[in-house]
Amino acid sequence: MDTLWGIDLGGTKIEGIILDKHNLRTISRLRVPTEGDQGYQHVLSQINKLIDMLKEDSGIQPFKIGMGTPGTLDPILNVMKNCNSTSLNGKNLKADLETQIGITFNLSNDANCFAVAETKMGIIPDKMVGAEVVFGVIMGTGVGGGLVVNGKVIGGRQGIGGEWGHNFLDESGGLCYCGKVGCVETIISGPSLERYYKSISGEALKLKEITMRYREGNDNFAIETMERLFHYFGKAISVVINIIDPDAIVIGGGVGNIDEIYTNGIEEVKKHVFNHRLDTQFFKPKLGDSAGVFGAAFL
Repeated sequence: MDTLWGIDLGGTKIEGIILDKHNLRTISRLRVPTEGDQGYQHVLSQINKLIDMLKEDSGIQPFKIGMGTPGTLDPILNVMKNCNSTSLNGKNLKADLETQIGITFNLSNDANCFAVAETKMGIIPDKMVGAEVVFGVIMGTGVGGGLVVNGKVIGGRQGIGGEWGHNFLDESGGLCYCGKVGCVETIISGPSLERYYKSISGEALKLKEITMRYREGNDNFAIETMERLFHYFGKAISVVINIIDPDAIVIGGGVGNIDEIYTNGIEEVKKHVFNHRLDTQFFKPKLGDSAGVFGAAFL
Protein backbone atom coordinates (compact mmCIF):
# COMPACT_ATOMS: atom_id res chain seq x y z
CA MET A 1 0.00 0.00 0.00
CA ASP A 2 1.28 3.47 -0.92
CA THR A 3 1.17 5.70 2.15
CA LEU A 4 2.01 9.21 3.31
CA TRP A 5 3.54 9.61 6.77
CA GLY A 6 3.41 12.89 8.66
CA ILE A 7 4.53 14.08 12.08
CA ASP A 8 3.54 17.38 13.70
CA LEU A 9 6.19 18.34 16.27
CA GLY A 10 4.55 20.72 18.73
CA GLY A 11 5.61 22.26 22.00
CA THR A 12 3.40 19.99 24.12
CA LYS A 13 2.59 17.03 21.85
CA ILE A 14 3.95 15.14 18.87
CA GLU A 15 1.26 13.80 16.57
CA GLY A 16 1.74 11.29 13.77
CA ILE A 17 -0.48 10.12 10.93
CA ILE A 18 -0.43 7.58 8.13
CA LEU A 19 -2.61 8.34 5.09
CA ASP A 20 -3.53 6.14 2.16
CA LYS A 21 -1.82 8.00 -0.70
CA HIS A 22 -4.65 7.34 -3.16
CA ASN A 23 -7.80 8.27 -1.23
CA LEU A 24 -6.22 10.13 1.76
CA ARG A 25 -7.98 7.80 4.21
CA THR A 26 -6.43 7.85 7.69
CA ILE A 27 -4.84 4.49 8.45
CA SER A 28 -3.38 5.39 11.83
CA ARG A 29 -3.17 8.52 13.95
CA LEU A 30 -1.41 8.64 17.32
CA ARG A 31 0.32 11.12 19.62
CA VAL A 32 2.84 11.28 22.45
CA PRO A 33 3.87 14.17 24.76
CA THR A 34 6.84 16.23 23.56
CA GLU A 35 8.38 16.70 27.04
CA GLY A 36 10.79 19.24 25.58
CA ASP A 37 11.90 20.32 29.06
CA GLN A 38 13.83 17.06 29.24
CA GLY A 39 16.13 18.14 26.43
CA TYR A 40 16.80 17.64 22.76
CA GLN A 41 17.79 13.97 22.90
CA HIS A 42 14.57 13.17 24.74
CA VAL A 43 12.51 14.88 22.00
CA LEU A 44 14.31 12.70 19.42
CA SER A 45 13.49 9.59 21.45
CA GLN A 46 9.83 10.64 21.67
CA ILE A 47 9.67 11.00 17.89
CA ASN A 48 11.24 7.57 17.51
CA LYS A 49 8.75 6.15 20.02
CA LEU A 50 5.83 7.60 18.05
CA ILE A 51 7.09 6.13 14.78
CA ASP A 52 7.41 2.71 16.41
CA MET A 53 3.83 3.03 17.70
CA LEU A 54 2.55 3.91 14.21
CA LYS A 55 4.42 0.97 12.68
CA GLU A 56 3.00 -1.42 15.26
CA ASP A 57 -0.52 -0.04 14.91
CA SER A 58 -0.56 -0.19 11.10
CA GLY A 59 1.80 -3.02 10.25
CA ILE A 60 3.39 -0.67 7.68
CA GLN A 61 7.01 0.45 7.36
CA PRO A 62 7.73 4.06 6.31
CA PHE A 63 10.28 4.97 3.64
CA LYS A 64 10.00 8.75 4.00
CA ILE A 65 8.37 10.97 6.64
CA GLY A 66 7.25 14.60 6.45
CA MET A 67 7.56 16.64 9.63
CA GLY A 68 6.11 19.98 10.62
CA THR A 69 8.30 21.87 13.07
CA PRO A 70 7.80 24.93 15.30
CA GLY A 71 10.66 26.69 13.51
CA THR A 72 12.67 26.35 10.31
CA LEU A 73 15.58 24.21 9.18
CA ASP A 74 18.03 26.74 7.77
CA PRO A 75 18.74 25.43 4.25
CA ILE A 76 22.27 26.88 4.24
CA LEU A 77 23.47 26.02 7.76
CA ASN A 78 21.28 22.90 8.14
CA VAL A 79 20.33 23.75 11.72
CA MET A 80 16.98 24.69 13.26
CA LYS A 81 16.21 28.35 13.89
CA ASN A 82 13.31 30.48 15.16
CA CYS A 83 11.89 27.62 17.27
CA ASN A 84 9.85 28.50 20.33
CA SER A 85 10.78 24.99 21.49
CA THR A 86 14.24 26.35 22.19
CA SER A 87 16.03 23.02 22.67
CA LEU A 88 15.73 22.51 18.88
CA ASN A 89 17.54 25.72 17.92
CA GLY A 90 21.03 25.20 16.53
CA LYS A 91 20.47 21.46 16.03
CA ASN A 92 20.51 19.56 12.73
CA LEU A 93 17.17 17.90 13.42
CA LYS A 94 16.85 16.36 9.96
CA ALA A 95 20.28 14.69 10.03
CA ASP A 96 19.91 13.55 13.63
CA LEU A 97 16.54 11.92 12.92
CA GLU A 98 17.80 10.25 9.76
CA THR A 99 20.84 8.90 11.56
CA GLN A 100 18.86 7.63 14.54
CA ILE A 101 15.85 6.22 12.69
CA GLY A 102 17.29 5.37 9.26
CA ILE A 103 14.50 7.04 7.24
CA THR A 104 14.50 10.14 5.02
CA PHE A 105 12.77 13.16 6.60
CA ASN A 106 11.38 16.25 4.88
CA LEU A 107 10.97 19.16 7.29
CA SER A 108 8.96 22.35 7.01
CA ASN A 109 7.53 24.81 9.53
CA ASP A 110 4.03 24.52 10.95
CA ALA A 111 2.62 27.43 8.92
CA ASN A 112 3.74 25.79 5.68
CA CYS A 113 2.09 22.55 6.77
CA PHE A 114 -1.12 24.43 7.57
CA ALA A 115 -1.08 26.06 4.14
CA VAL A 116 -0.43 22.91 2.14
CA ALA A 117 -3.03 20.88 4.06
CA GLU A 118 -5.77 23.47 3.50
CA THR A 119 -4.74 23.65 -0.16
CA LYS A 120 -4.80 19.92 -0.82
CA MET A 121 -7.59 18.58 1.39
CA GLY A 122 -9.03 21.49 3.36
CA ILE A 123 -11.05 24.55 2.44
CA ILE A 124 -9.49 25.25 -0.98
CA PRO A 125 -10.76 22.09 -2.74
CA ASP A 126 -14.21 22.85 -1.29
CA LYS A 127 -14.36 26.54 -2.18
CA MET A 128 -11.88 27.35 -4.94
CA VAL A 129 -10.93 24.46 -7.20
CA GLY A 130 -8.01 25.42 -9.39
CA ALA A 131 -6.44 27.96 -7.03
CA GLU A 132 -2.76 28.04 -7.98
CA VAL A 133 -1.35 30.39 -5.33
CA VAL A 134 -2.53 30.04 -1.71
CA PHE A 135 -1.21 31.96 1.29
CA GLY A 136 -1.87 30.35 4.67
CA VAL A 137 -1.89 32.69 7.66
CA ILE A 138 -1.56 31.77 11.33
CA MET A 139 -2.55 34.59 13.68
CA GLY A 140 -2.40 33.40 17.26
CA THR A 141 0.33 33.52 19.90
CA GLY A 142 2.56 34.56 17.01
CA VAL A 143 1.99 35.52 13.40
CA GLY A 144 3.25 33.22 10.65
CA GLY A 145 2.52 32.28 7.10
CA GLY A 146 3.07 29.66 4.45
CA LEU A 147 3.07 30.01 0.68
CA VAL A 148 1.88 27.21 -1.60
CA VAL A 149 2.21 27.47 -5.40
CA ASN A 150 0.73 24.72 -7.57
CA GLY A 151 0.55 22.44 -4.53
CA LYS A 152 4.17 22.96 -3.51
CA VAL A 153 5.45 24.80 -0.44
CA ILE A 154 7.78 27.68 -1.30
CA GLY A 155 10.31 27.59 1.50
CA GLY A 156 12.80 30.01 -0.02
CA ARG A 157 16.56 30.36 -0.13
CA GLN A 158 16.77 31.10 3.59
CA GLY A 159 13.82 28.98 4.71
CA ILE A 160 11.76 32.08 5.52
CA GLY A 161 9.27 31.99 2.64
CA GLY A 162 5.89 33.33 3.80
CA GLU A 163 7.16 34.78 7.09
CA TRP A 164 5.09 37.96 6.91
CA GLY A 165 4.89 38.12 10.73
CA HIS A 166 8.34 39.68 10.82
CA ASN A 167 7.86 42.32 8.16
CA PHE A 168 8.07 45.82 9.62
CA LEU A 169 4.60 47.25 10.28
CA ASP A 170 4.76 50.07 12.82
CA GLU A 171 7.18 51.17 15.54
CA SER A 172 4.35 51.29 18.07
CA GLY A 173 4.57 47.51 18.29
CA GLY A 174 7.83 47.83 20.16
CA LEU A 175 10.63 45.30 20.38
CA CYS A 176 10.01 41.84 18.91
CA TYR A 177 11.61 38.65 20.25
CA CYS A 178 13.44 38.42 16.91
CA GLY A 179 15.42 41.55 17.84
CA LYS A 180 13.69 43.91 15.43
CA VAL A 181 11.15 46.63 16.24
CA GLY A 182 7.57 46.96 15.03
CA CYS A 183 7.10 43.54 13.40
CA VAL A 184 3.60 42.50 12.33
CA GLU A 185 3.66 40.00 15.19
CA THR A 186 4.19 42.78 17.76
CA ILE A 187 0.90 44.39 16.75
CA ILE A 188 -1.70 41.82 15.63
CA SER A 189 -0.80 38.64 17.52
CA GLY A 190 -3.08 37.66 20.40
CA PRO A 191 -0.63 38.56 23.20
CA SER A 192 0.21 41.87 21.48
CA LEU A 193 -3.46 42.85 21.33
CA GLU A 194 -3.88 41.93 25.00
CA ARG A 195 -0.83 44.03 25.92
CA TYR A 196 -2.15 46.97 23.97
CA TYR A 197 -5.53 46.77 25.70
CA LYS A 198 -3.84 46.70 29.11
CA SER A 199 -1.60 49.65 28.18
CA ILE A 200 -4.59 51.90 27.44
CA SER A 201 -7.09 50.57 29.99
CA GLY A 202 -4.93 49.42 32.89
CA GLU A 203 -6.89 46.15 32.91
CA ALA A 204 -5.52 42.75 31.86
CA LEU A 205 -8.02 40.79 29.77
CA LYS A 206 -7.87 37.81 27.43
CA LEU A 207 -8.57 38.48 23.77
CA LYS A 208 -11.91 36.65 23.91
CA GLU A 209 -13.16 39.05 26.58
CA ILE A 210 -11.83 42.06 24.68
CA THR A 211 -13.65 40.84 21.57
CA MET A 212 -16.86 40.37 23.53
CA ARG A 213 -16.67 43.86 24.98
CA TYR A 214 -16.02 45.27 21.52
CA ARG A 215 -19.18 43.61 20.22
CA GLU A 216 -21.20 44.88 23.17
CA GLY A 217 -20.02 48.37 22.26
CA ASN A 218 -19.70 49.69 25.82
CA ASP A 219 -15.90 49.56 26.26
CA ASN A 220 -14.04 52.23 24.31
CA PHE A 221 -10.70 50.59 25.07
CA ALA A 222 -11.91 47.32 23.52
CA ILE A 223 -13.20 49.22 20.49
CA GLU A 224 -9.84 50.95 20.07
CA THR A 225 -7.96 47.66 20.42
CA MET A 226 -10.07 45.85 17.83
CA GLU A 227 -10.01 48.75 15.40
CA ARG A 228 -6.22 48.72 15.74
CA LEU A 229 -6.27 45.01 14.80
CA PHE A 230 -8.40 45.56 11.68
CA HIS A 231 -6.41 48.60 10.56
CA TYR A 232 -3.03 46.94 10.85
CA PHE A 233 -4.23 43.61 9.52
CA GLY A 234 -5.30 45.46 6.37
CA LYS A 235 -1.94 47.18 6.05
CA ALA A 236 0.08 44.02 6.74
CA ILE A 237 -1.76 41.58 4.49
CA SER A 238 -1.98 44.10 1.63
CA VAL A 239 1.82 43.91 1.37
CA VAL A 240 1.58 40.15 0.88
CA ILE A 241 -1.14 40.58 -1.75
CA ASN A 242 0.84 43.24 -3.60
CA ILE A 243 3.89 40.99 -3.79
CA ILE A 244 2.47 37.53 -4.56
CA ASP A 245 -1.18 38.28 -5.49
CA PRO A 246 -2.55 34.95 -4.17
CA ASP A 247 -5.81 33.45 -5.39
CA ALA A 248 -6.79 32.72 -1.79
CA ILE A 249 -5.74 33.47 1.77
CA VAL A 250 -6.70 31.02 4.55
CA ILE A 251 -6.57 32.46 8.07
CA GLY A 252 -5.96 30.17 11.03
CA GLY A 253 -5.07 30.68 14.67
CA GLY A 254 -7.00 32.18 17.58
CA VAL A 255 -7.04 35.74 16.23
CA GLY A 256 -8.21 34.34 12.89
CA ASN A 257 -11.36 33.09 14.63
CA ILE A 258 -12.58 36.68 15.05
CA ASP A 259 -15.40 37.00 12.50
CA GLU A 260 -14.88 40.73 12.00
CA ILE A 261 -11.50 40.01 10.38
CA TYR A 262 -13.51 38.87 7.36
CA THR A 263 -15.60 42.06 7.24
CA ASN A 264 -13.94 45.05 8.91
CA GLY A 265 -10.47 43.63 8.33
CA ILE A 266 -11.03 43.05 4.62
CA GLU A 267 -12.44 46.56 4.24
CA GLU A 268 -9.09 47.79 5.55
CA VAL A 269 -7.23 45.58 3.07
CA LYS A 270 -9.10 47.28 0.22
CA LYS A 271 -7.65 50.64 1.27
CA HIS A 272 -4.07 49.49 0.81
CA VAL A 273 -3.97 46.90 -1.97
CA PHE A 274 -2.51 48.08 -5.30
CA ASN A 275 -5.73 47.69 -7.29
CA HIS A 276 -9.06 49.47 -7.59
CA ARG A 277 -10.82 46.36 -6.28
CA LEU A 278 -9.97 43.34 -4.10
CA ASP A 279 -10.46 39.98 -5.82
CA THR A 280 -8.42 37.91 -3.34
CA GLN A 281 -10.62 35.31 -1.63
CA PHE A 282 -10.38 34.96 2.16
CA PHE A 283 -11.39 31.73 3.90
CA LYS A 284 -11.60 30.24 7.36
CA PRO A 285 -9.74 26.91 7.59
CA LYS A 286 -11.53 23.58 7.41
CA LEU A 287 -9.05 21.28 9.14
CA GLY A 288 -8.40 23.23 12.34
CA ASP A 289 -5.84 21.59 14.62
CA SER A 290 -5.55 18.67 12.20
CA ALA A 291 -3.97 20.80 9.48
CA GLY A 292 -0.43 20.48 10.83
CA VAL A 293 -0.17 16.71 10.76
CA PHE A 294 -1.99 16.38 7.41
CA GLY A 295 0.27 19.01 5.90
CA ALA A 296 3.36 17.23 7.21
CA ALA A 297 2.24 14.07 5.41
CA PHE A 298 2.03 16.00 2.13
CA LEU A 299 5.67 17.06 2.48
